[in-house]
Amino acid sequence: MPAARPETAAPASADPGRTASGPAGAVPPHPLPKIDLVLLAVSVSGISLSAPLISATAAPALAIAFWRNVMSVGVLGPYALLRHRAELRGIGRRALLLAAAAGALLAVHFALWMPSLRMTSVASATALVTTTPLWTILLMRLSGVRAPRLVWIGMAVAFAGVLVLTGVDMSLSPRALLGDALALGAGLAAAGYMLLGAEVRKTVSTTAYTLVCYATTAVVLLVICLAAGTPMGGWPAGAWWQIVLLMITAQLLGHSLSNRVVRTLGPSVTSTAILLETPGAALIAALWLGQWPPVAAYPAVVLILLGLVLVARGGRR
Repeated sequence: MPAARPETAAPASADPGRTASGPAGAVPPHPLPKIDLVLLAVSVSGISLSAPLISATAAPALAIAFWRNVMSVGVLGPYALLRHRAELRGIGRRALLLAAAAGALLAVHFALWMPSLRMTSVASATALVTTTPLWTILLMRLSGVRAPRLVWIGMAVAFAGVLVLTGVDMSLSPRALLGDALALGAGLAAAGYMLLGAEVRKTVSTTAYTLVCYATTAVVLLVICLAAGTPMGGWPAGAWWQIVLLMITAQLLGHSLSNRVVRTLGPSVTSTAILLETPGAALIAALWLGQWPPVAAYPAVVLILLGLVLVARGGRR
């Protein structure tokens, strides 16, 4: 689940994925750009690889999270300093503090979700962490933003799926249930990260914001790793290459490409497509790691995905 998320979403009326009806003779909506659909497919594939890759890497989960962000800063830093140096120098205090707060929440997200992949199944952890849109709607409601009825129906359906899934995992082991709780907490932290990031990106470019955010995330994760006594190295070379692959696929290809296509495909198409991370990650984990979810978990995952699709549809309106 997740790092850089799509840029500030366009209003629903500007969503190219929306089929609008108009008066006779009106110009029909433009078809979705094929190249962006291809890029979106690559993005979803990269994100889907994240959970199985983390689960398979022979290194502590917290250390993987730390090095993933350090490597991302190493890749983005030179470009940001070359092309956005003036902007970085001129970031206001409020925007800087909000970007740092978003980075701290992203660190909490990683610190909860990545260990959850070692405690419960990839399918369960991914399904629960992608409840981020539900937490986002709830946080926005607390700030006075009213959501359409379809959004609340979708939330109810998705949480029903969460209850079914946690009930299945409780029957398996308390450890799996704890992993579910960590994944849910990771989804909540990601919602706060997204809301703060959307506020910062009103005045700051994605590149500048991402650099500040990822750097803060790396610092916070370093403190967490040191406090927990997490080893920061000493693994086989294969583990390091898996972390590099994780950074490239999930961070640079996965979330960065979703940032690229959201302006043309629209927020509804992009957010709904990213929901495919759950079945995608489950399929990869099953074929690669042999992690086949119990039969009783499938209806729960379907309910969660259905609820999230309803939330995305309602958010469009």
